[in-house]
Amino acid sequence: MERYFEWLRLRGDFPALTTTNFSPTSPLDERYNCIGWAAGTKSKWWWPIRGRYWPPGVPREENKAAFVAAFGTLGYEECPDGIHEPQWEKIAIFFLNGIPTHGARQLVDGSWTSKLGRDIDVGHDLRALEGPKYGQVTFFMRRPRPMPVAPAATPAT
Repeated sequence: MERYFEWLRLRGDFPALTTTNFSPTSPLDERYNCIGWAAGTKSKWWWPIRGRYWPPGVPREENKAAFVAAFGTLGYEECPDGIHEPQWEKIAIFFLNGIPTHGARQLVDGSWTSKLGRDIDVGHDLRALEGPKYGQVTFFMRRPRPMPVAPAATPAT
């Protein structure tokens, strides 16, 4: 039922969103945004403007080169698509009218996760957020997926 009410609230901004291609995954949290979430943080609002976090040395510009450079500081490189490859952690950057608007991150199972501005986090089909608010996915980046660390073996006594 919660999914249905969230869908009703969000469908004006995201006409491709349906009750079956997204799921709310966290409550509203204003401490971070979609770019911070795509970068893997829940504590920083990433955007290339004064007063927001942006990686040191990266131009504070709203363009592809600046976003590629920003995610490059985290080990990401451009890649051709968002097809799931388990060894890669991928992100998708959306643009509207030539300006970056949104970032999504691919999870280990191949699904996508996003933070909707100051709003909630959602799991979603990648193209479900395309439309008048965020525009279209414009490019993808990837980095090697961190491997889980196995617990240390306990010596036998």
